[in-house]
Amino acid sequence: QLQFVESGGGLVQPGGSLRLSCAASGFTLDHRHVGWFRQVPGKERRVVSCISSSGDATNYADSVKGRFTISRDNAKNTVYLQMNSLKPEDTDVYYCAARSSCSDFSLILTSWGQGTQVTVSS
Repeated sequence: QLQFVESGGGLVQPGGSLRLSCAASGFTLDHRHVGWFRQVPGKERRVVSCISSSGDATNYADSVKGRFTISRDNAKNTVYLQMNSLKPEDTDVYYCAARSSCSDFSLILTSWGQGTQVTVSS
């Protein structure tokens, strides 16, 4: 089963930072676009960011632009999400998945993992 293992979440105060990791399990990341998503249980999963297979193109949801940075290390088979200036509204479970592209209407190509919980609270 093609899946990612997410980690790095936790409880942080507003204005703090976290670095999420997304490690590929059972496949290599080469040649795959990868996206980070967020979801509150019971609600629709939303795109946070995406990075192209080469790593030279990225995009972000408006709500996180200027605060979050996506990156990848193919040698480590891992994609990262650096989250700075965190706000309470960033609280969610964060997931990653391979995508057919980083455009709005791409397909999800991997199974969803367990995600990692990010809680921003004082």
